[in-house]
Amino acid sequence: MTAVTALRQSIRNSHRPNLLRILPAFLLIALAVAGPWLAPHPIDAPVTAPYAEPGGDALLGGDQLGRDVLTRLLAGGRELIATSLLVAVLVTAAAALLGALGALRPTVGRIVERSADVLMLLPAVLGILLIALSWPGGGRFAVIAAAVVMGVPYAVRLVAGAAAPVAASGYVEAAAVGGERLWHLVVHEVLPNLRATLLALFGLRFVAAVYVVATAGFLQVGPQPPAADWALMIRENAGGIVLNPWAVLAPSIAIGLLAMSVNLAASALVPQTGRKAVTAL
Repeated sequence: MTAVTALRQSIRNSHRPNLLRILPAFLLIALAVAGPWLAPHPIDAPVTAPYAEPGGDALLGGDQLGRDVLTRLLAGGRELIATSLLVAVLVTAAAALLGALGALRPTVGRIVERSADVLMLLPAVLGILLIALSWPGGGRFAVIAAAVVMGVPYAVRLVAGAAAPVAASGYVEAAAVGGERLWHLVVHEVLPNLRATLLALFGLRFVAAVYVVATAGFLQVGPQPPAADWALMIRENAGGIVLNPWAVLAPSIAIGLLAMSVNLAASALVPQTGRKAVTAL
């Protein structure tokens, strides 16, 4: 009984660090999702003088129009997280399918890799502007499309490199000789063996999506005023940073904490058996 108790305690202790690494991301995302309901003031209502210092009804002071910075901070994270999450899912899924397909079919793989090389030559900011400004109506969907297009080339190269040895393994070749269809090989033979790589990739692409979406917001090719958006807050209040630094620092810190906490959580979820392979990539 003592040995069983010790085993349970060791298992519990082994999971504790992972929980501690996941908890910050969970709390921050939960706060951002519930933020609009926790906001103490209406989002667009002036409550102080422009760039007022923290105090009174505005714990973080006022922005360029006298609106409560804390209110807009609480309300500005939900759309950023939802957009970044969608981009990370789309990029990871597209890279997983293209990378596995390219590993199984070398001719397709060469076409995919050459296309990725061409797209990687395009600077990120220029790509965002070209796609977002040419998108009918612009807005958040244009930002999502730009983030996906700019993110897939990097992700597909990573997945293709990890999928190549899996596709060359004996059990995959045996399944192919046995007459299994290409779709079956991709979904049932290759991708299940790339879970560690895909989880790590998802965390990286979420972080990249946060910065791409934030850059688009700063360039005003995404959400437009008077929307509450962290990146938009930074652009709008940059001119008054000396008067009320929190109008710029608060959303900047929120973006940085979001990116770091989600990447930390994703690395904690990577299976232990796949960590060496992910590190090697």
